[in-house]
Amino acid sequence: MPASGAPRISVVVPLHNKGPYILRSLRSIAAQTEGDFEAIVVDDGSTDNGPAAVEEFLPSDRRFRMIRQSNAGPGAARNRGVAEARASMVAFLDADDEWLPMHLAEGAAILDDTRVAAVSTSVINLPGEGTNEPLWRGRGLLDGEFRVTPALSPQMLVYAVAYMCPCSTVARTEAVRRHGGFYENHCRFSEDAHLWLRVLLQETVYFSLPARATIWRDASALSSNLRGIRPMEPFLEHPEEVEAHCPPELRPLLAGFYAIRAFKTASLLGLHGQWQQAGALRARFRAPGDWRLPFFWPSLAAAMPVTGPVVGWIGAKLGKAGR
Repeated sequence: MPASGAPRISVVVPLHNKGPYILRSLRSIAAQTEGDFEAIVVDDGSTDNGPAAVEEFLPSDRRFRMIRQSNAGPGAARNRGVAEARASMVAFLDADDEWLPMHLAEGAAILDDTRVAAVSTSVINLPGEGTNEPLWRGRGLLDGEFRVTPALSPQMLVYAVAYMCPCSTVARTEAVRRHGGFYENHCRFSEDAHLWLRVLLQETVYFSLPARATIWRDASALSSNLRGIRPMEPFLEHPEEVEAHCPPELRPLLAGFYAIRAFKTASLLGLHGQWQQAGALRARFRAPGDWRLPFFWPSLAAAMPVTGPVVGWIGAKLGKAGR
C-alpha cells in the first residue's frame, strides 16, 4: 500500500529531443482510468522544444511535474525518475509512445492481487505491424505468473527478457531499486534488458499477453536503425554484473542465454564485415554443447573472413527471435 498521501503509481517519462511527440504521451497518461498517479517527466538534456511543451502542459494537470538533468541517456533518466518516485508501483512510458486507457489500472490490479515483482504486456507496433501478442503466444509465452527455473530453456529466457519492455511494464518500485535499476553509462541499446534479466533470475513476474501499450517505431531513431551496427548489449559487455547476482542453480541457464545472445550479435557483426570481432565474441561465451543453441552455425560462419558477410546476413534474418 502507498504511504499516506502518496499516489498509487509513479509514472516516469524520460524526455530527450521528442518535442513533436511528448504531448501524445502525456495525454495518454492523463487519460488513464487509474487516476491516482504522479507523472515525472525527466528532461534528459533536451535541446528542442520538448521541455517547453511540457511546461505548457503542466498547469492543466497537477499530477505532472518535470525535473531536469544533463544528458545521461535513457537508463539514467529512468533511474532519476525512480529515485524521485513516491509510489509503491512505478510505470515507464517513453516520450514518443502511448498507453491504452486501462494500462495502469490493469497492471496495478495484478500487482495488488499477487506477489510478483512486475507485470508486462504485449505492445502494438505502429505504423503497420499491429499487436505482437500472436508472436509471443507462438513462442510459448502464456498469461500468468512466470518464474525462471533450471529446467527453463535458454531460448525461453531470451524470449522472456525480450518480452519485457519499459513502456509495457508496471513494477514494484522497491524491486526496480533492489535490482539496480536500468543500465546507465550513456547506454542507448538494451539498457532495460540488463534490468529485466536480473529481475527474471531472482523474482516472479506476470505476463499479461493482451497489448496495452503502443510503440511508434517511426518516432524512434534508435529502434528504426536495426539494419546498422547496434551497440553491444550491456549484459554481454559486462556479464559479471548479472552473474554476481544470479542464483547458483541458474548459472548454467544464464550461460546459455549469454551464448544465444552472443551468437546472434556475432552474426550481425559478420553481416557488417567485422568477422574478427564476431570471432572474439563467440570465443568469450562458448560452452560445451552450445552447438545445439540458436545462431551457433550462422555465427561460426560469420567469424570467418570469407563466409562472414554472407552467412551473417542469414543469421540476421533469423535473428527475429528476440531483440
